[in-house]
Amino acid sequence: MRKWLPLFAACLGTFMLLIDVTIVNVALPDIAADLHTGLSGLQWVVDGYALALAALLLVLGSLADRVGAKPTYLIGLVLFAAASLACGLAHSSEFLVAARTAQGIGGAAMFATTLSLLHATYTGKDRGIAFGAWGAVAGAAAGIGVVLGGVLTDLLSWRWIFFVNLPIAAVTIALSASVFGPSQRRADRKVDLPGMISFAVAATAVTYGIIRAGEHGWGDTQAAATILAGVIAGIAFVVIESRSAAPMLPLSLLRSPGFAATLIAAAGLNFAAFAANPLISLWLQQQLHLSPLRAGLSMLPMALTAFLVSGMFGRLLHDLAPQWSIGAGLVVLGAGSGLLTIIGSGSDWAALVPGFVVIGIGVGIVAPAVVGAGMAAVPPQQSGTAAGAVNTARQLGLALGVALLGTVFRNGAGSGPISLPHFVTGLDTAVGVAGAVGVVAGVIAFALFRVQQRVPDVIEEPVLVG
Repeated sequence: MRKWLPLFAACLGTFMLLIDVTIVNVALPDIAADLHTGLSGLQWVVDGYALALAALLLVLGSLADRVGAKPTYLIGLVLFAAASLACGLAHSSEFLVAARTAQGIGGAAMFATTLSLLHATYTGKDRGIAFGAWGAVAGAAAGIGVVLGGVLTDLLSWRWIFFVNLPIAAVTIALSASVFGPSQRRADRKVDLPGMISFAVAATAVTYGIIRAGEHGWGDTQAAATILAGVIAGIAFVVIESRSAAPMLPLSLLRSPGFAATLIAAAGLNFAAFAANPLISLWLQQQLHLSPLRAGLSMLPMALTAFLVSGMFGRLLHDLAPQWSIGAGLVVLGAGSGLLTIIGSGSDWAALVPGFVVIGIGVGIVAPAVVGAGMAAVPPQQSGTAAGAVNTARQLGLALGVALLGTVFRNGAGSGPISLPHFVTGLDTAVGVAGAVGVVAGVIAFALFRVQQRVPDVIEEPVLVG
């Protein structure tokens, strides 16, 4: 039994960092009331975490190669625990967003190292069992997060969605320190700090600009200037990566149509499936006056369906060509988001069920396939970078999706006091956009995967690893 303790330690950390992506959704109305913040502040509570994960995941993977996966994982756990305590003690929305960003930094260190730790700890059949168990925990975290968030917010307060991390983190730290062996280190591995900084600036600036445009209008000078600065930083990132000896994301990988398709699909997956959830939570609690627990249970059908589909049909889906499992799966997911537009002024929580079930089917098809497809589309020696890039794209899709859908919601709901009809109009517009993004991402991915089938060896030359 002792041999599975490292798996338990890795799964505990992964479960904790991934439920914090969704656990906050059902607590948003209580956070807004307690900290006196509006929609833009709530968007940053979600996006501060997602952006930190997206910006640092790849570069912390490189740093872990230099200092070792175990120390990086432990440092990430300690930072995550300290930031969780700060989140629970937050006295303002600005402080909470800063603490959520620190949580994301710790989460990125953990997320970047768990698979490396499992790979180094297990071999043969045991490794397959460990990876399968870890994947199941990662898949279940989203569904458990919304329910756990509802329970803690209902029975205690929203602050306990963060305080609950402290005992889990303490157990994980103690266990990880004792059960994981010494980590291999590569002192020659370079860390792409210029790439990380330019990527972080680009993602954050564009996200900030979109959220500000929703609050002040697209004609706002500061919103336009910030978005422009983000675009310039994005161009700088491309230039830096093309000239770096050890790039965070080797641009040569993008010459593979299959890898490009996977990144588009990963971003589209989180955008279409999850970016509207904060708005849906606000509708359930502020407009329908459901308790946080009932709101969490109302949002459970999506995660439950996804878990059942991936579990029951995972082996069959593994044999499908990626244009069908990912491309067509995203179209199904987008159609599910489109079904949420049936919500009207007289609707109750049951109006979510048809759309959430279809979204769950799409997520259950797409989510297990994207990382494997990305790794299969690149040379074996770069499979780790590919997996990190796919996870980065997912978090970036969520962050940009929350920002953009919040802006779309504001435009649809109109200015002034938001009544139930106005709220529903804004929500329907937002989920309609989410559905369209899912369908478009699916069509593009389908086409690129077809191209990959015709040109299977698009990347043939060796790529230097710093």
